[in-house]
Amino acid sequence: MGGLSGDVAGNPVIKVNTVIKANGRALSLMERLVRLPQREREVVLQSLPEAARLDAISDWRWQARPSQVAPDGDWSIWLIMAGRGFGKTRAGAEWVTEMALTRPGCRIALVGATAHDVQSVMLEGESGLRGVARHGFAPIYKASRKELHWPNGSMGCLFSAVEPDSLRGPQFDFAWCDEIAAWPKPKAAWDNLRLGMRLGERPQVVVTTTPRPLHLLQQLLQDPMVRVSRGSTYDNRANLPATYLGDLQASYGQTALGRQEVMGELLESREGTLWSRDGIEACRMVHPGPFRRVVIGVDPPAGPGGCGIVVVALDAGGVAHVLADASVSAVSPDVWAAAVVSAWHRYDADRIIAEINNGGRMVEACLRAQGHQLPIKTVVATRGKSARAEPVSVLYSSGQVKHAAAFPELEDEMCGLLAGGGYVGPGQSPDRADALVWALTELMLADAKAKPGLRALV
Repeated sequence: MGGLSGDVAGNPVIKVNTVIKANGRALSLMERLVRLPQREREVVLQSLPEAARLDAISDWRWQARPSQVAPDGDWSIWLIMAGRGFGKTRAGAEWVTEMALTRPGCRIALVGATAHDVQSVMLEGESGLRGVARHGFAPIYKASRKELHWPNGSMGCLFSAVEPDSLRGPQFDFAWCDEIAAWPKPKAAWDNLRLGMRLGERPQVVVTTTPRPLHLLQQLLQDPMVRVSRGSTYDNRANLPATYLGDLQASYGQTALGRQEVMGELLESREGTLWSRDGIEACRMVHPGPFRRVVIGVDPPAGPGGCGIVVVALDAGGVAHVLADASVSAVSPDVWAAAVVSAWHRYDADRIIAEINNGGRMVEACLRAQGHQLPIKTVVATRGKSARAEPVSVLYSSGQVKHAAAFPELEDEMCGLLAGGGYVGPGQSPDRADALVWALTELMLADAKAKPGLRALV
């Protein structure tokens, strides 16, 4: 929108009446208002006559958060990828209504996972098209034709992704695709829709979805003509019951399901990994114990990165429980060694399993320099991280390992280790996952001296 200076920059009332264009188009008063910071908005609002002020505060663009308003600039697809309850449906319905109002006679595709979803959510839902209809501009639904007609000749056509071929032939100016990650035939439906986006000077598509590990979403994120808005359920806390938000945190917290459905994170699901998200979710046990052994696996830093520190315990029934991920990002020996000692005290561990491939005796010396008589067992790896992890992943698949809580960073690394070798997770090295492997190997895989790739030195 260009820079402002002097009195204009310092006076929001002057600013909102001075900056009148974006992308070569004159902006309405409301469009100028919503571009101001919240505090400046309030100043301008108080300067308006009462009638104009009431019109402003009842306008969706005044109520909307910035992530719910269509981005400026040239784009083909606006992807709103956020947690449940964020307000994605409202944002999509308001955008469609705006296009129908300002582009008389336009044709808009409305595509949902099923015919029921299109009608019950996109059309009839509380935040759907009928719910957000503006006074004097309510659409009429013709069920027999699956069409929505606005007073100015704009028309919406309802489609189900269950029948992707129904999108062959029709052509559109605009489209709204809801919950694309839940579409039963995402690629076929999306391809047919995109091939029909050929009306008007600038066809555009809005996609509103909770993220799931879908290849189509990954492709969209790589497309330079896609603008992305992200957010979580908590962004909409002003419109959600506090008890609901509290229940979400208590029930899902940092679990993979919570990160995906509440926080709106796109968690990748890769083929050929030793662990899957679903598999890890299935191994959670909230109230473990009592225990007969507690050990701490340590993978000290070998360079840039951090120190993996994972606490694992063995119960009376022979089931292992991951109690804590106490890993630190710092590479300073005194910092990571202090973190190990702190975990040892907190969990009353009976042994610390520390890899010494890169630090040699320095690793043990750093730990003992903390001034405690630590029960340290040093080990040397003769195989790669994935190879060492494979027998541990089998323990998970057979139900012999449980997680006492959600450990998102550790679990991200676990889901990045590939069967047969290799790592495709976050960071350069799976230090947390490696610490987990050392601890579980000690607890579950018999005598360490007899295991290939694991040699006790002291």
